[in-house]
Amino acid sequence: MRIAVLADIHGNLLALEAVIRDLRACSPDLVVNLGDHLSGPLWAAETADLLISQTGWVHIRGNHDRRLVEQRPEEMGPSDRAAFEQLSATRQAWLASLAATARVADEVLLCHGTPEADTEYLVEDVSGGFARPAGPAEIRARLGTPSGVILCGHSHLPQHVRLEDGTRVANPGSVGLQAYYDSGYRFPHAIESGSPEARYLLLDGGGREWQAAFRVIGYDWERAAVKADRGGRPEWGYALRTGYAAK
Repeated sequence: MRIAVLADIHGNLLALEAVIRDLRACSPDLVVNLGDHLSGPLWAAETADLLISQTGWVHIRGNHDRRLVEQRPEEMGPSDRAAFEQLSATRQAWLASLAATARVADEVLLCHGTPEADTEYLVEDVSGGFARPAGPAEIRARLGTPSGVILCGHSHLPQHVRLEDGTRVANPGSVGLQAYYDSGYRFPHAIESGSPEARYLLLDGGGREWQAAFRVIGYDWERAAVKADRGGRPEWGYALRTGYAAK
């Protein structure tokens, strides 16, 4: 079985379209989408419509998706508020319908952050101000009892970890935003992939035998960066152009 894994699109329609073109050549049996679909100063409405049209995909919600349906606009941060202003009732209802987790192919668990918390990192530690790989004991403590294959997003960083019991944890990286600086988390930190291309993951196999292949896809990131700049978000523009966070 071939599963294509997407996450953290953040309203970047151009990056999503490029990934979808690449998916046609890769012929996955299933596409899963791990959340944070729309938040940001880009094309939230158009991205929502394109995702809604992918009827065979499995979508779950991320922390920003949850905030877009649970918070009042005046409580939202600037990225969520920019997306919220583009959302019709139909798009809001779609976001509200998404589950926090899902299971596919029997042994594959989908979550955004960890299985229990959509705002926590599963395979990274950011206590030093930047992302480093978390150790096996840290990952197991955050993971709890689930085993098999766990697919997560949230950190925007491609990762593939195998624990001693054979449990695999994979993060596809971000489709739409390759860097950011988070000053609101309990440990302020930068996330940086180091280049502007869109990212996703192909997972092939079944049972305890899986092969992971990370895909890095070019698109017109300058157009996306200009959109962010014109929306008053130059830090997004810098991240979209470079893959590094503006600090």
